[in-house]
Amino acid sequence: MNEALLRSLSPNVLAVLVRRGADFAAAEDAVQDALVEAVRVWPADPPRDAKGWLITVAWRKFLDATRADTARRRREDILDEEPPPGPAPAEDDTLQLYFLCAHPALTPSSAVALTLRAVGGLTTRQIAQAYLVPEATMAQRISRAKRTVSGVRFDRPGDVATVLRVLYLVFNEGYSGDVDLAAEAIRLTRQLAAQVDHPEVAGLLALMLLHHARRTARTAPDGSLVPLAEQDRGRWDTRLIAEGVAILQAALARDRLGAFQAQAAIAALHADARVAEETDWVQIVEWYDELTRLTDSPVVRLNRAVAVGEADGPRAGLAALAELDDSLPRHTAVAAYLHERDGDLATAARLYAEAAHHAPNLPERDHLTRQAARLNARRRG
Repeated sequence: MNEALLRSLSPNVLAVLVRRGADFAAAEDAVQDALVEAVRVWPADPPRDAKGWLITVAWRKFLDATRADTARRRREDILDEEPPPGPAPAEDDTLQLYFLCAHPALTPSSAVALTLRAVGGLTTRQIAQAYLVPEATMAQRISRAKRTVSGVRFDRPGDVATVLRVLYLVFNEGYSGDVDLAAEAIRLTRQLAAQVDHPEVAGLLALMLLHHARRTARTAPDGSLVPLAEQDRGRWDTRLIAEGVAILQAALARDRLGAFQAQAAIAALHADARVAEETDWVQIVEWYDELTRLTDSPVVRLNRAVAVGEADGPRAGLAALAELDDSLPRHTAVAAYLHERDGDLATAARLYAEAAHHAPNLPERDHLTRQAARLNARRRG
């Protein structure tokens, strides 16, 4: 079963149902039912036209649900709109569906959560982790968002800033999580950049390209994480780096700085260093100061503490870290790293072990566990 194919087709199938008159929540339920049916049927009887098969099955699932609910408006009209047989149209509605989910009636956080669930293919648990809220809270937020956009016209314009936020989170989940969505996020951001002339759209595309350029070097052959300072920079994709830097420079020249451009500038400084020791940490701290001014994000302040520790020494980094809430995700891991840099191996080992216990995914947990074991072995030796 090609799960990647199913994941790539589901947004377009959802878009077809919504465009033909299905309300959003019912359409998403029907698509999910069709995907389950595909998992059951396709291994033994794969269709010639996968998208057409999914559209037909999803539409029938929707009709079945519609017939069972006599209170649904337009029931008889919808029954007359069943798509004709034959190959499905080839157009890609994914980006348009992103804009539907970014409907003005939704708060930005609800719009992002709905898109990640309905279009991005993430689980409610993954989205809750990204938002730092309990899974039950996120499930309620997504349900309310579905009810809000039910019945909304497919061509209703959405909010570009919200779409950018969604694409950014989808890319991050694909870059570091369990579902590979990074390439899809880049593809859609390229589409958006071709349609919308805005420096922040370009900034996001540059940021994605610069991070994606390092992807193959982020893991060892055994699947373990490789920290940025230890990566083989010869494995970085110089073509993507050059493209990302060129896009970023053009965006910055317009003098309308935004958060994505600032993040891309930090990524570009990392990419510019031939070896980790040549990294311009002073300039990176300056960009984090700009990013803090733009976002006032605690996560940005956490990353800034790491940069300060590199630029001004671990004691300065620990002082910056002390100003932050220690319940922040990865706060303990940052503290462990800075204590190790400061020579306090016992504290660092303890904090690495504690951070491993709260790690959001298995590769990160294993990496932190190895860090703790490494320091404990040094202390014993």
